[in-house]
Amino acid sequence: MTAPARPLSAALWMLGAIASFTLMAVAGRVVQTEMDSFELMAWRSAIGLAVVAAVLAARRQGLAPVRTAVPWLHVRRNLFHFAGQNLWFTALMLIPLSELVALEFTNPVWVALLAPLLLGERFTPRGALVAALGFAGVLIVARPGVAAVGAGHALALASALGFALTTIFTRRLMAHDGVLCVLFWMTASQTVMGVVLGAPGGLPLPSASVLPWLVLVGLTGLSAHLSLTAALARAPATLVAPMEFLRLPVMALVGVWHYGEPLSWAVLAGGAVILAANLLNLSGRRRAAAAPPPAGP
Repeated sequence: MTAPARPLSAALWMLGAIASFTLMAVAGRVVQTEMDSFELMAWRSAIGLAVVAAVLAARRQGLAPVRTAVPWLHVRRNLFHFAGQNLWFTALMLIPLSELVALEFTNPVWVALLAPLLLGERFTPRGALVAALGFAGVLIVARPGVAAVGAGHALALASALGFALTTIFTRRLMAHDGVLCVLFWMTASQTVMGVVLGAPGGLPLPSASVLPWLVLVGLTGLSAHLSLTAALARAPATLVAPMEFLRLPVMALVGVWHYGEPLSWAVLAGGAVILAANLLNLSGRRRAAAAPPPAGP
């Protein structure tokens, strides 16, 4: 029996997720005045690993919760997540916050396109419409030929693709492992990746002024995803997705107020079109889940 939805509780958790993502963006810009994205990711992942290790120690179950029978699936998932997160942090320094978030919302559109190839799901006319709407929204946000389209826009879209592949591999992982196991292998493997890629230039110690912001990046990286997971546990995705869209105006206002970034109608209009594509995709998945299974031969 499905538990009843608790939209108010889900909304409160979504406020936590929105606050976490917003603080991570502001802190990420501060940290990158001293560090590149590889160095940032090394420290961010190490902080996250320390938190996960503390949780494991408090549970007193040893390493049992993080043992996995599918280690290479974790490796593939975290390669895409590490790439997507690095691209996101790089784009963060190149384009306004509102544009970054709007383009990041294409993640579910990429999932709709890639799931038939990687998960064996059927590509439907609805999926084609979702993709068309999503990329129409991208064109409205970026406005090629009207406004300058730079590397930051390309990196933001590439990061959304990396996050979409992460989502797909996470779906497969959750059939085998729990959330704590996924977080452990994510933080452990990405600490190694960040150190390996950041070490050639020397892995700097953060200055006293940057250290609190670096800790904030590490903590909000975990709290954002935990808040999203908690929200989805309390209400269906069709209710949670519109709540997440509030991140766009919040980030846009932070960009205007804190950084003096311009806010154009195109970002909000394009974001709304991308949201419509996501809702169409979610409604299709809900109907498919509710449909009776096909009769056997």
